[in-house]
Amino acid sequence: MENDDPRSCANCAVRACDDRSAEGAARAYPSFCLTQRTPDEEFEDAAALYRDDPETARIFQAAAEVEGLFYSQLTRVEEVMVFARRIGARKIGIATCMGLIDEAQAFARILRAKGFEDVCAVACKVGAVAKERAGIADDVKVHPGCFEPTCNPIMQARILNEAGCDLNVIVGLCVGHDTLFMKHAEAPVTYLVVKDRVLAHNPAAALYTKGSYYKRLLLPDLPEPRPRAGKEGGTPMLGDAAQVE
Repeated sequence: MENDDPRSCANCAVRACDDRSAEGAARAYPSFCLTQRTPDEEFEDAAALYRDDPETARIFQAAAEVEGLFYSQLTRVEEVMVFARRIGARKIGIATCMGLIDEAQAFARILRAKGFEDVCAVACKVGAVAKERAGIADDVKVHPGCFEPTCNPIMQARILNEAGCDLNVIVGLCVGHDTLFMKHAEAPVTYLVVKDRVLAHNPAAALYTKGSYYKRLLLPDLPEPRPRAGKEGGTPMLGDAAQVE
């Protein structure tokens, strides 16, 4: 960067870099604009990778085709399949949350219906490893004092690596577990479902309602965990089950 202004696209109201009109081309960028602050040679280096690095070019070209040829026409399920075809992926791996196993199985059926015969799905609880064995304290379990298998994103990645998957698709892995899965997966990774149990797996809804129902999001403090009936041996809250994290 050419200066140390901490502002970024999160502060921009101009958006000139995405304006295709003549007026947009002439519009001044803000002083902190990353397009202005980043040296031209860095953009040129990235553009060269998109063109000249075979793996990068294969994925980037396919992504551009899915966007440009099917813009606002396909569901995400269809986009993933078209993308897979265009990168030449034959074996599809599915890394799924146990709580979304029905959705993952439905996706697997759809893949096979479209000719992807080689599909390997691995649920997050694979191995049924007790949380204590992975270093999780009893008091942060959903149900302290009970057996709970931990999510196992590293093993999900390793099994799909061993299976030789060409493309991995995430279906609802927990925040952070998805990070570990992507870190350890060898094949390219894309998302089908982003988990958000409160909002029916539509996390953007919180952003749309930040000025109304979810106005607490703009308060400075992060939420503290609330006591749950299940912690005291009573009836668990709706959706609060150790087996479907």
